[in-house]
Amino acid sequence: MRARPGPAQLFNYAGILAIHVFTVWGLSRAFTWRHVALAAFAYFVRMFAVTGAYHRYFAHRGYKTSRAFQLLLALLGTAATQKGPLWWASTHRHHHKHSDQPDDPHSPRLKGFWEAHMGWWMRREHEATRWELVPDFAKFDELRWVDRYHWAGLAAFMAAMVWAGAWLGIGKLDGYIWGYVISTCALLHGTFTINSLAHVFGSRRYATRDTSRNNLWLALITMGEGWHNNHHHYAASARQGFFWWEIDLTYYVLKVLSWLGLVWDLRQPPARVLAEGRAARGREAPLPAE
Repeated sequence: MRARPGPAQLFNYAGILAIHVFTVWGLSRAFTWRHVALAAFAYFVRMFAVTGAYHRYFAHRGYKTSRAFQLLLALLGTAATQKGPLWWASTHRHHHKHSDQPDDPHSPRLKGFWEAHMGWWMRREHEATRWELVPDFAKFDELRWVDRYHWAGLAAFMAAMVWAGAWLGIGKLDGYIWGYVISTCALLHGTFTINSLAHVFGSRRYATRDTSRNNLWLALITMGEGWHNNHHHYAASARQGFFWWEIDLTYYVLKVLSWLGLVWDLRQPPARVLAEGRAARGREAPLPAE
């Protein structure tokens, strides 16, 4: 039985509604390339925060970094309006453990498009951080603080977008609308397509126990997350586009950060996984039994 919405959920509903209403309002007004550039910048920086920090680092430990840069990644992730790093990581680890099974919070196979896309995200039963699933990061007091007060990083990002609007000459209000509201609307739906569409549309290289698929278009809008079948087959890899022709912008950014010494030990898919993938090229792996 689903829990009834509490005050936090009602606040979330109001916030999501406001983001969509003001996105439509903002797009209906006159805008310039500077508006679009600010929104694109805010989108891709925060998409990396979700994919490169929340997902590939906090959820899967696909690479190593220092305690200081780890904190910076956590703070950057809060700007994406997807709650705290430990909540995100624990929820995602739970998803992998139960992918496309009854306890999966966002399986389109079992719960339909809307619930998989974002309905689950706003439900009371998914509000709390599952501390038992993230003991490796819960030991850091600063990460627990960021997770609890994730709104602080978000507020700082909003203020930065107001300042950016003034600096670009488009005005503080338009800086907020384009830098935060419109880019956040796109960011949320872009991220959620992996839950709702990457288990429905695309190809299957590996025979996983779930319905995950690889999809180039989803990979482009999510900086590499669309290689979802690859990921579910070998989730520990910092690289989700296993082959050179699979565009993975998040991995490219991580590679540059490794050259700068900010991250290291980027985990790769092992040779056996790559060999299996090459052998399967042109063939579709079967879906799991109902």
